[in-house]
Amino acid sequence: MVNCSMTIDFTEGGEIQQMSPSTYSRLVSFLLEDLAISAAAIGVALRHSEQDPGPLPMILWQYGLITLEQLEKIYDWLETAYL
Repeated sequence: MVNCSMTIDFTEGGEIQQMSPSTYSRLVSFLLEDLAISAAAIGVALRHSEQDPGPLPMILWQYGLITLEQLEKIYDWLETAYL
């Protein structure tokens, strides 16, 4: 199971923003359901983020857990999540 209670930082337009728990939960649902990223892959990225803090989407990509196309879809989704 993926822990959805934490908040993460991400960069949007050059600014660091804190992601609310509800947005984070929706992001995880998007990753699991729409992009079919496994809970195991998300868990690996979360473990890596503890040692190397950064935006979850970038960590997923840096460790080869998602493609560049999926990364773009995630950032497109994040843009709409904050409108």
